[in-house]
Amino acid sequence: MKAERQQAILELLHQAQSLTTESLAARLNVSIETIRRDLSALQQRGMIQRSHGQARIIRHDNHNNESPFQTRLKRHYAHKSDIARHALAWIEQGMTIALDASSTCWFLARQLPDIALTVFTNSHPVCVELGKRERVQLISSGGQLQRQFGYYLNPALASQLKGLEIDLFIFSCEGVDGDGILWDSSEHNARFKSLLLKRASQSLLLMDKSKFNRASVVRIGPLSEVTHLVSDVEPELAP
Repeated sequence: MKAERQQAILELLHQAQSLTTESLAARLNVSIETIRRDLSALQQRGMIQRSHGQARIIRHDNHNNESPFQTRLKRHYAHKSDIARHALAWIEQGMTIALDASSTCWFLARQLPDIALTVFTNSHPVCVELGKRERVQLISSGGQLQRQFGYYLNPALASQLKGLEIDLFIFSCEGVDGDGILWDSSEHNARFKSLLLKRASQSLLLMDKSKFNRASVVRIGPLSEVTHLVSDVEPELAP
């Protein structure tokens, strides 16, 4: 509940720019003390700023009305592009792979050759990119498009996956902490990743060095569930 509540706080602040502690408590039907604890946790993670009884979202490098996804594309882009290039070695013709809505997977989609593949994804930008490949059979998770974040929200995802045999799930995340727990900033994305980790025969985690020893809002699962890791460093946490 705490993770879902903190995600709800972030979404409310994205919509309203700034809200008072009292307003957040009323909207989420919890005590002011609970909201204050949540805001303290979010502030420690560098996601919000608090002042005079109000909280606002921190928008990094977002001076041109960029979406959060566009902003993420610019962070560590050289490392992400290089990691994506190395990930191509795991992909073979005839496979069925799944890609998440991370910016690193978008870099992978850009470099993916036009070969006979089936690709399942919840990412709108990945769909746009792979729509240019004539030999790639593209399957979108569908559902409601979250334009700011570039992914589709489909409550029936588990049912949709029953008819798919995923050979390889390729994804990234917000971070992995010192205890080897994978984290994400979105409850919906975390559910997608957790479900695909369990469904896929193998999984490939793509992470640049900024994401190690870092937690976020929503727990995905243990790093031990991941079968392969591609990074720009050799972390002690690598499986």
